[in-house]
Amino acid sequence: MLVMTETAAEAVKSIVARVPQAADGGVRIRDAGSDAGFELSVAAAPEAEDTVVTTSGAHVYLDAAAHAALDERVLDAEVAEDGSVRFALADQA
Repeated sequence: MLVMTETAAEAVKSIVARVPQAADGGVRIRDAGSDAGFELSVAAAPEAEDTVVTTSGAHVYLDAAAHAALDERVLDAEVAEDGSVRFALADQA
């Protein structure tokens, strides 16, 4: 299953906090197809079929295809001084 680093968890919480309607929600990752990659959005709650990954109070919702594609991966993040976030994926050790 996907694992989040503490940096990624803090980034997810920061992003979700910017959307008042999703205060208790998370970031949803949807597999947009092999050419398009993944689509991220803020969601108030997971979809019925989503897998929920929670780390330090941060929630990531994975659709079925993203769950399969991201199994055994680590989600990390880099937060720039201006507050922008860049997510990265790596293989689990």
